[in-house]
Amino acid sequence: MSSSAPVMSLRGVVRVYNENTDAPLKVLNEANLDIHRGEIVALVGPSGAGKSTFLHIAGLLERPNEGDVLIDGFSTAGMNDLQRTALRREALGFVYQFHHLMLEFTALENVMVPQLIAGADRKTAHARGLEMLAAMGLADRESHQPSQLSGGEQQRVAIIRALANRPQILLADEPTGNLDPKTARHVFDALISLVREEGLAAIIATHNLELAAKMDRAVLLHEGKLVDGRELLEAENGH
Repeated sequence: MSSSAPVMSLRGVVRVYNENTDAPLKVLNEANLDIHRGEIVALVGPSGAGKSTFLHIAGLLERPNEGDVLIDGFSTAGMNDLQRTALRREALGFVYQFHHLMLEFTALENVMVPQLIAGADRKTAHARGLEMLAAMGLADRESHQPSQLSGGEQQRVAIIRALANRPQILLADEPTGNLDPKTARHVFDALISLVREEGLAAIIATHNLELAAKMDRAVLLHEGKLVDGRELLEAENGH
């Protein structure tokens, strides 16, 4: 882990739903997290604990009721929606439980599209796409549409697409949750390898403690706060 300043910090983040009702639901309660370049953090916790909400706020897709998200030390609290969108496109990559690939496009085209939107020329986007598909063991699948790919292959393409524009931070929400255990391990190992190779930071939400134990550290979302998940992983490893 780098000793430099965090690439992302969440400070005192509060998220309340149904705020103006008799039964407000406080999902996040002054949650704090620092993550550095080159660090992969597992976000663990039971279903309904707020992991997706946390990732939405970290990814600037949702605003907290209180607190701030800092990217490279810069506060996002005062940014308008256009500024947040521009920063999200430049600094963040997202992977979800379902691949959300564009079904009419090939694997290579799915990886090229976000690069073209960001301003890359076709030649550069094509070369980057081929390079990343090869790195994920999909060199022979570049011309295949999602319907012609297995579930694991589709998710690997989704991972490549998320990293195509060289974000600083990857946010992944149960990226292997729809896969069988063997495929999940294979896809997860490929994800970790690519994240390491690209040198970015990552926050990966998972229910799978075996996968969480492969990351640099784990944080547990408990009663709206983030706490050190080391004991949880040690208990898992003890089994």
